[in-house]
Amino acid sequence: MPRHSPSLDRATPDRIAETALLLIDEGGPEALTFRALASRLEISLASLQRRCTDLAGLLDLCIDHLAARLPQTGPDTDWATATETRFTALYQLLTAHPGLLALRGTRPWLGRHLLARLVEPQLADSLAAGMTPEEAITAYRRMYLLTLGSAGFVDHRDAKAARATTRAALAALDPEEFPALSGNLAAIVPAVTDHDVYYGALRQLIAAAAAAVVPPAATAPQGT
Repeated sequence: MPRHSPSLDRATPDRIAETALLLIDEGGPEALTFRALASRLEISLASLQRRCTDLAGLLDLCIDHLAARLPQTGPDTDWATATETRFTALYQLLTAHPGLLALRGTRPWLGRHLLARLVEPQLADSLAAGMTPEEAITAYRRMYLLTLGSAGFVDHRDAKAARATTRAALAALDPEEFPALSGNLAAIVPAVTDHDVYYGALRQLIAAAAAAVVPPAATAPQGT
């Protein structure tokens, strides 16, 4: 029988993802290299590359590891509550790992857990609520893009630094050329890291999508 390799125990998908996320969180996106990850895992570079052959595969592993934490809503949960629960949880996961979001670039995330915990149940619930397939995917994309954009806007883990950077950049503007920006720092700077801006926008999208759905009973011919 072949000898068991301890390195295989240290290179499980979950262990790789957890360690990769730690590297990104500690040193930023540039800290994630295969050599650094193999060293942190105490395995050979070849062993790591057998588990995930390239950066794209590694990033997919990381996001799907996080997506496994997304909540599952019960069958009796109303559409609006279930929708807000899913996207709020996704936003919180992404804001906790801004480096991963930066590495994502334009890559689609199609991991099994993300599809099973977010995409499939959201579309299924929307169809069950009376949306057409086109309405369901449009509503989903609006909320998904809002979530990605809001999470990646600044590094929400260091709100103080993000506000300071914004204040310094706006304060350097010529007030005559940029009167709205330079004259309203007290309102603009806090909004940069205000999570309620996202939550409020998400609820507006949810309300708009729900209002556009005509219940089946309302469209049935009278007397039927």
